[in-house]
Amino acid sequence: MNKIFFLRAAKIFTLFSWALALLPGAAHATPSTHIWAPSADVQPFKKWHITSDFYVPTENDATDTRPDTVTNLGLTVGVLPFEKLNMEVGFDHKSGTGVDDYPMYLNTKIGIPEGAYGEYFPKVAVGIYDVGTRSDKTNFNVVYGKIGKSLSWDDLSLGVISFGYFQGNSDLLLHNGKEDNDGLLACWERTMTEISDKLWVAVDYQGSKSAYGTLNLGFAYKFSDNTSVILGYDIYNNADLANTYTAQVDIDF
Repeated sequence: MNKIFFLRAAKIFTLFSWALALLPGAAHATPSTHIWAPSADVQPFKKWHITSDFYVPTENDATDTRPDTVTNLGLTVGVLPFEKLNMEVGFDHKSGTGVDDYPMYLNTKIGIPEGAYGEYFPKVAVGIYDVGTRSDKTNFNVVYGKIGKSLSWDDLSLGVISFGYFQGNSDLLLHNGKEDNDGLLACWERTMTEISDKLWVAVDYQGSKSAYGTLNLGFAYKFSDNTSVILGYDIYNNADLANTYTAQVDIDF
């Protein structure tokens, strides 16, 4: 591998990360995801991605009040002109989180696509998301790494399985007032070619009993080459939190 290539890529990622850290202050700004948690996929160079997500509570929470519907409008773009190393940067505007006075969040991710260095090479990504603009309120600063690989048996696709780990701000990622700011990331996803090349299903998991910890079930349908809709159900690891339905519209251009 070209040492200068990796040094330049690392420098770009480091500079962007420092730029995020230096914002005034620094809650679910979305990099490329599955249903809920970040994926090991990264937007290719000059690919712009718009997402509009809705999370609708199915019931009251433990305080016997109905949480607000959370909405998220985000934009992400690929910024590295390399075949074997991609990087995306993005921002989101969120409402219904309880801290709507500070609605802007940033994210970035860098990764190597599957097969970049041989047939068995997995896709690998590291990134940070939910970098808010208010210290001690929205600076969740969730750092993660993830690795994924396509699986098959004979000529049958078994889908893609991925695993990773995340860690966020220990002052904000809590359970019952105690620090609960890290955990496992895992996902199985598959395009259901037996039915349609446009149909995708996934089971997505993020650990901890903070507000980030969920098991997510869903499917997506691709209406055109650049437009898809995800419908899913989010089961929170903390049973005191109301589960949510999610609808997500994704457009690439």
